[in-house]
Amino acid sequence: MTLSRTDAPSGTRSAGWALAALGAVTLAIVAFTTPWRALPAAAPAVAPSPERDFTAEQIARSEAFDALVGVPGYLSLGLTLVVAGVLVATPLGARLADRLPGPWWARVLLGVLTISVATAALRWPLGMWSETYLREFGLSTQEWPAWAADRAKSAGVGTALTAIMVLAVVALARRHRRWWIPASAGVFVLTLGASFAYPVLIEPIFNDFRSMEAGPLRDDLLVMAARDGVPVEDVLVADASRRTTALNAYVSGFGATRRIVVYDTLLRAPADEVELVVAHELGHAEDGDVLWGTLVGGLGAACGACLLYVVASAPGLRRRTGVGTLGDPRATGLIMGLVSLATVLSGPVQNVVSRHVEARADVHALDLTRDPATFAAMQRRLAATNISDLSPDPLEYLLYSSHPTAPQRIASARSWARLNALPEP
Repeated sequence: MTLSRTDAPSGTRSAGWALAALGAVTLAIVAFTTPWRALPAAAPAVAPSPERDFTAEQIARSEAFDALVGVPGYLSLGLTLVVAGVLVATPLGARLADRLPGPWWARVLLGVLTISVATAALRWPLGMWSETYLREFGLSTQEWPAWAADRAKSAGVGTALTAIMVLAVVALARRHRRWWIPASAGVFVLTLGASFAYPVLIEPIFNDFRSMEAGPLRDDLLVMAARDGVPVEDVLVADASRRTTALNAYVSGFGATRRIVVYDTLLRAPADEVELVVAHELGHAEDGDVLWGTLVGGLGAACGACLLYVVASAPGLRRRTGVGTLGDPRATGLIMGLVSLATVLSGPVQNVVSRHVEARADVHALDLTRDPATFAAMQRRLAATNISDLSPDPLEYLLYSSHPTAPQRIASARSWARLNALPEP
């Protein structure tokens, strides 16, 4: 069996054209499915105001918490970029593979495991540093053994998924000259399957779930879902309180695995606020946000396979890393580094889209409940309990904010109230 070369000019051109086509389709879907304006154009503009909605003590607490956890957060991001940069710009990954025993596939798996374990070990102190602040501010309820177990589980799942991806790339590159074609198709299908299976295979690793107990709240939620035209067989409660005091709810999966999950910590809030949170999640379900997000994610992954082929064909990159072809197990570190860089660089774009999608779900909740006062109260409770950053700086907002800030969401509720001639919260 001969190793394929990734630098064939015709193959690179074909992959480049496929990347351009897939990218255009992906951008078109994002452009047409993203609600760039959640409220109608006629809605009055209302400026967000943390000082209007939160006490000076709450604002100071948020700023203090953000300043503390921001340091290990930025250091962790920097570490990710440094590790990826070393793998992409030096022959360290190839030299590591040279020292590993076994057939090519074993060397790939051992390479992924070694790099993943080393990176996790470097991040571990930063995670502990951040965890001490979560405990200091009352957000974490975990003991260290439970925290370590959760972190190890997360690292294990991530390593397993990375190993599957890298092994598939190397295997395809060994067999097919234009391996990007089966790789793009395979990763697209895998992304769709993973989104469908995630709620039943991955989520139970980290939480136990139970159906919400029979009672007025459960009945009201199911009636609201029926009125909204969203088929919901059940509402699940996650045992989040064993690790956090934060409040949250979410929707995951689609089709037979679609479900709305409420943190058990959220059940301590007034029932009307819980209903508004679920109404927000129903908005995601009705608008098919998980399905569209999965489709875009699959297309983005397919673009990534084409981009990996094109980038790995660059003679300068191969020369720096000592890797002649991605069909060589010595390319394991290079593949991991390029994927890591792509993940970091795509994050801000995903956050922009996510913030608009979340804003639309907020408007859906307001349309469904017509209760802006409770919506504002719920946002205040979520922000205060979760110690959310009320005024993130531009860099933080770009890198980390997948949702609008609490003041922005409350301002949107005020705009909605004015538009609908209802009392402003």
